[in-house]
Amino acid sequence: MDMLFQWLLLTAAVAAGWAVGRYGNRSGRASRAIMDEDSVRDRLQFLFTNYSDQAVDNFVQSLAVNKDTVSLHLSIGSHFRNKGETDRAILIHQNLLARPELPARYSPQVTQELAMDYLNAGLLDRAEALFHQLMGDREYGRRSAIALIELYQQEREWEKAAQVAKTLTRSDADPATFKALAYITCELSDGALSRNDDRWTAQKLAKEALDYDRSCVRATLLLMKLQIRQGNFREAANQSLKIFDQNPEFGPEAIDRLMKLEREHGDVSRLYKKLRKLYEQYPSTSLLLALVESVERSSGRPAAIDLLRMELETRPSVRGLLRLVEMAGYEKGMTTDEGRLVSRIGHLILANRPVYRCVSCGFSGQQLHWLCPSCKQWETVRPIQGVEAE
Repeated sequence: MDMLFQWLLLTAAVAAGWAVGRYGNRSGRASRAIMDEDSVRDRLQFLFTNYSDQAVDNFVQSLAVNKDTVSLHLSIGSHFRNKGETDRAILIHQNLLARPELPARYSPQVTQELAMDYLNAGLLDRAEALFHQLMGDREYGRRSAIALIELYQQEREWEKAAQVAKTLTRSDADPATFKALAYITCELSDGALSRNDDRWTAQKLAKEALDYDRSCVRATLLLMKLQIRQGNFREAANQSLKIFDQNPEFGPEAIDRLMKLEREHGDVSRLYKKLRKLYEQYPSTSLLLALVESVERSSGRPAAIDLLRMELETRPSVRGLLRLVEMAGYEKGMTTDEGRLVSRIGHLILANRPVYRCVSCGFSGQQLHWLCPSCKQWETVRPIQGVEAE
C-alpha cells in the first residue's frame, strides 16, 4: 500500500508540473518555457530525493512514451548516468528504444544516450556499435564520430581512430579535428618506428601529419628523430628550429634536443648567433642556459657568467640562479657552505614541482603528454612558464 501511495504521489507531482507548464497562462509561455528548462533538473532532483528508487522505477515503467514525455525519460536517464547508476540509465534508454510508440525522430537521440551509457559502463564494444550506427545521422553523426575517436584513443587503436577522423574531416572543417588527426597519425608514425624500425613508413606518416596540421610539433620532433637515426645531424638540427615557428611554447623541448645533438655530433659554440636571435624573440630559461653554454664554449666562462648574471636581473629564474651559483663558484675555485646550501634547496624546489601544465584543464605533472590525460585534448600540455620554470 505504501508503495502504491508513493507511486500515485509521484505520478501526480509530475503530471501537475507538466500540466501547469503546458496549459498555464499562454501570455507567459516563452518565459515559462525557459524557466521550466532551467529548473527541470531541480524538480527531478526533488522527486529522486523524496521518493524511493522502486517508486521512481515503477513510475518510469508506466510513463507513456510520446513526443511530450520523451524529454522526461531522457532527463531521468541522464540523471542516473550522472549519478553513476549506469545500469538504471541503460534500462531506461533500452526501454525507450523497445517501445514501438517512440516517435521515429527521437530514435537517434535515444541511441546516442544509450551509447554514452555503454561507454560509461565500460561496455566499449556495444558503445562502438551504436556510435557507428549513428555516423551517418545529420544531427548526431559528428558527435558520435568524436565519441568514437575518443574511445579508440582510450584503447590506443590508432588505425581505427584515424579512419573515423578522416571520415569526419570530409564534412567537418573544425581545426581541432585536423589537429586530432595529425596527432593520431603521429602515434602511427611513432609505432612504426618503435616496433619495426620502419623508418620509411614513419617518415611518410610524420609528413602526412604535417599535411593535416602544419603546426603539429610532435610530427617535427619525429622527423628530427628520424634524421638523427639516419645520421643527418645538420638536417635534424634544422628540424628542431622549425618548432619555434610552429609553437614557441614548445621551444624548450626543441632546445633540449638540439643541445644534446650538438654536444654529441656537432659544435655547441657555432649555435651562438641562432640562439641569441631565438632568445630575443622567445625568451625562456632553457634558451638562456643553452645560450650561456654556447658563449662559454666560444668565449670562456667569465663571459658566460656576465651574460647569465645580466639576463637574470631582468628575467629571474631558479634554474638560471642555480647555474650561476655553480659557474661562479667553479670559476673562483671554491664552493662555500652558503653556495652549496642554495644549490641544494634550489634543486629540491625544482625536483618537486610540475614541469608541464595543460592550458585547457590545468592538469600538471613532470612528463609531457601529447594527449592530456584529464581533458583528452591534443597538444594542450605545455612547459610551464615562470620563475620556477621557463
